Amino acid sequence: MIKLMLFSLTIVIFLYGCNSNNKNEDIFQFKDSFVGDNSAVGNIANQLRSGENLKGFELKTKEKPYGIILNYDWLASEQDYKETAIYNATFLFALVQNAEWITFNFDNQEYQITKENLQAWYGKELSKFDNEEKLRKLTEEYLKEKNKAGELFK
Repeated sequence: MIKLMLFSLTIVIFLYGCNSNNKNEDIFQFKDSFVGDNSAVGNIANQLRSGENLKGFELKTKEKPYGIILNYDWLASEQDYKETAIYNATFLFALVQNAEWITFNFDNQEYQITKENLQAWYGKELSKFDNEEKLRKLTEEYLKEKNKAGELFK
């Protein structure tokens, strides 16, 4: 009886570990995903800034240009919203091939970023990035400048 209980407990622990959301997972394993890949987009969004506050998302795939809507349940400053939108859009555009726009809905604020505008803002093609560290450094470098985030939303 004790062996059966220990075996059952071991199975439960193993299954829980397999299903847990691993924040240390390499986000670039989802590179070259598509907007229609619900699982990939969800995994990416959950690993990005404020992923713990993501309450849902929608994939717009019926007609081009394809897009993503991310809904957050989170109260923060307007600057935090803008920086999160830029950071998350940067990664999503780098990883999801056919995403052309992303709308971010925060409590009472909405921001939309297009791939074209974000790449022009950076002066770089985001799909050329091949690892998280380089992309994170680029994004943080641009977000350090106080008014830089505001320029994108004019």
